[in-house]
Amino acid sequence: MEKKQYTPAAILKKILKFILFFGVGIFFIYLSIKDLTTEDIQMLKESAAEVKKGSAWIFLAISLVIGAFSHYFRALRSVLLLEPLNYKIRKSMSFFAVMVCYLANLAFPRLGEVLRCTFLQQYEKVPFQKSLGTVVTERAIDLILLLIVVGVAILLNTNILYELKVGDTTLGEGFSQKIVGMLHNYTLYYLLAGMILLIVIIYVTRKKWNKIHFFVKIKDFFIGIWQGLISIKDLKHPILFVIYSLMIWVCYFLGTYFCFFAFDFLSGLGITVVFSCFAFGLIGFVVGPGGLGAYPLIIAGTLVLYGVDYNAGLAAGWVGWGVQTLMVIVFGIISLIAASFMKRTANEVSSND
Repeated sequence: MEKKQYTPAAILKKILKFILFFGVGIFFIYLSIKDLTTEDIQMLKESAAEVKKGSAWIFLAISLVIGAFSHYFRALRSVLLLEPLNYKIRKSMSFFAVMVCYLANLAFPRLGEVLRCTFLQQYEKVPFQKSLGTVVTERAIDLILLLIVVGVAILLNTNILYELKVGDTTLGEGFSQKIVGMLHNYTLYYLLAGMILLIVIIYVTRKKWNKIHFFVKIKDFFIGIWQGLISIKDLKHPILFVIYSLMIWVCYFLGTYFCFFAFDFLSGLGITVVFSCFAFGLIGFVVGPGGLGAYPLIIAGTLVLYGVDYNAGLAAGWVGWGVQTLMVIVFGIISLIAASFMKRTANEVSSND
């Protein structure tokens, strides 16, 4: 087999792509850490000092690798969701897209989902709207599993929702205030009524809209999203889909579990404490970009319930957050660079796309 020869122009193009994608990765890192205050940086340094000597860093490394595996299982699940739409994407590119998604989300929450779908469109020829539909389906499944995990944690800890301290208030009080505020916010009711009225008007006048090319394009876009959403009903490997979904969350849990072994004051606590920190810590990643600030506070508040000193718990929370953030940064940049050298797939986009 004859070895492929690269022209100077081709080599230059690859070098420029490497620099571009590496620069994008550095830019995302800058945006993700620019909000770190001097106090945050000092807390990270002090937290690192709390890590016990010897094998502690091995456990943190294991936690980091397990975190990467959770994203790999997510990538495999994404492959399964796109199969019913007749798009066979590479597992490697699916993983790269997932990692770039999480890297971008550190800087701009929800931007990652857009970049993930853009990646699949560019390298795998999957229409943006269809991959977006599958991503929405994934997020819906994750939300259901998150609620289940948090619900189990609450059942394991009587009244823990109302005792969990986050700053100067409890999580329960915070939720109560939010719910009461939403119930008295009439703007939400006006928006809901307006949306319902708009849907009715569009439905009644739908024949007129179908004659305008611009609106036909919009309709096709949302049809593509809908096809992605319902792709789950035509899965070719439903059992495998369930296994991947469960493995994502098993890896999340194991990542927290191994972090506990890095601290002398945590290594002796039971599995219930680990599960509680794992479950409530997930809320930190939901309420803050990449869990910045929120995750350490929630971990510290949870550990206080089990007799752990607040500052020690805060240190553990910062280290746990740091390990997962480092994993996203490292694998995110690697994915950006690796993807830039990969060829585009032979998938064909249908004329309806």
